[in-house]
Amino acid sequence: MKLRLPIIGLIIISILTCAQDKNPTNKENSHEVVVSDLDIPWGFTFLPDESILINEKAGKLIHFKNGTKTEVTGLPEIYLRGQGGLMDITLHPNYKENNFIYFSYASSEGEGDGGNTTIAIAKLKDNTLLNLEVLYKAEPNSKRGQHFGSRVVFDNDGYLYFTIGDRGNRDVNPQDITRDCGKVYRLNDDGTIPKDNPFINEPNAKKAIYSYGHRNPQGMTLHPKTGEIWTHEHGPKGGDEINIVNKGKNYGWPIISYGVNYSGTKFTEITEKEGMEQPLHYWDPSIAPSGMTFINSDKYGDWDGNLLVGSLKFQYLDMCTIENNKVIKEERLLDGLGRVRCVEQGQDGYIYVGIENLGIVKLIRK
Repeated sequence: MKLRLPIIGLIIISILTCAQDKNPTNKENSHEVVVSDLDIPWGFTFLPDESILINEKAGKLIHFKNGTKTEVTGLPEIYLRGQGGLMDITLHPNYKENNFIYFSYASSEGEGDGGNTTIAIAKLKDNTLLNLEVLYKAEPNSKRGQHFGSRVVFDNDGYLYFTIGDRGNRDVNPQDITRDCGKVYRLNDDGTIPKDNPFINEPNAKKAIYSYGHRNPQGMTLHPKTGEIWTHEHGPKGGDEINIVNKGKNYGWPIISYGVNYSGTKFTEITEKEGMEQPLHYWDPSIAPSGMTFINSDKYGDWDGNLLVGSLKFQYLDMCTIENNKVIKEERLLDGLGRVRCVEQGQDGYIYVGIENLGIVKLIRK
């Protein structure tokens, strides 16, 4: 018994040390709660009048205006399982003219039991969704509860990008362009396939695929100066990544990775291979990233240009200082408020952050 206690203590210390995040806490920040009493605000976006549309993962679309929450009607049936539910949301670039919103959700429609990630468009009028149309539905359905993705972003040319995770089918989906899942996709705003998509002429390929070899990308944003699409994705144990997504490229999962199995065993012996892209940055230990945006505002002084990434695991907003497409410094913001699910910049130039079991807060620099 005398030997057992020290051994147990060493094991606990070892586990805690391995899991410890070493990023320093920046104390020059505070917050203001803007929308309270939200469970899992998976995604949100600002309407032109600065009111907010908020996707609650459990299947509610909320319109927050003048301090009041109103539930938007007309959503499709949401398949709620594990990491899947009602997920991201964004506006059409010409929303003021057409009132179109785009959102991602898990749906049980289609082939097979279970569900998979779906992208839809609808017109928003008087807190009701009208003319709802499915633009893309990943196949086949799966009863697995993990890795649905899924972020939705427009680029400067009006193309719609979205992410779908590998759905837990690591060794089959990500490297096979004839299969959905483990990919970044690109569509025209009406759901048609762009003529210059990389696999448009490949037999049996999923024509909407833009890049492949991804695990579970839950962050995607447009670089405000270069117009590039940046993503991040969950690794297994270690190996969360930031990538700049380029047309037709293979990002390596699961052939190359800086992570290991959750048990600590290896599933690959290599971290790089010819024909596969290296991440711009990777985290070890994993922070479990979700949501991302750049600060593109004069509200935060010399933080302008920094990349913000939410951490589900360590419950903070990770501020990454970027130089020459390298992360040279990381700092914790909003440390300990809760699991950071999503982050957006409002029209007022302030950063707003969706935090589980809290709500949406405004980031304030002291």
